[in-house]
Amino acid sequence: MRLNKIFKNALLIISAGIILTACATKKEVAVEKETPAAPKEETKKEEVTKIEKIAGQIQGDVYVGTDSVKYLADGVADRVFFATNESILTTASRETLRKQAAWLRENSNITVVLEGHADERGTREYNLALGERRANAAKDYLMTYGVSSDRITVLSYGKERPVDSGSNPLAWSKNRRSVTVKAN
Repeated sequence: MRLNKIFKNALLIISAGIILTACATKKEVAVEKETPAAPKEETKKEEVTKIEKIAGQIQGDVYVGTDSVKYLADGVADRVFFATNESILTTASRETLRKQAAWLRENSNITVVLEGHADERGTREYNLALGERRANAAKDYLMTYGVSSDRITVLSYGKERPVDSGSNPLAWSKNRRSVTVKAN
């Protein structure tokens, strides 16, 4: 009886892992080359232009554009972006956080709040937990570069405060972020 229960629980765990892996599979945005458009192909040309614009702002499924970025200080971006269902820092995120850490070390009287955010997909509870993991990943990285944990507060908004209210891959990529906000 006990062995049957252990087997059933192991099967559930394996199934959940497979489902989560399938959900986290990255999808590439297709980019088509523009061809000279005839008057009746004008709509297709506009669609291709939109796809190219989106592709230039997303790498994999992580936002790399700058239109939603604000600045903590001169030359120091205030936010880092994440892949779908991830709290792992990208190379670009680590570079941004290194600049934030250097600025925070120079301004030792400043305390910050790291706000974790998620896109609209997923439950409220899942996105609150994901936002917290993202903010904690940024906090841990800042701490490795000499910023005291006493100066950093973590707060998760989940999907409650989107920077882009659209319901498309570009909007979702902008909303998957951690934002560093001056607390004083």
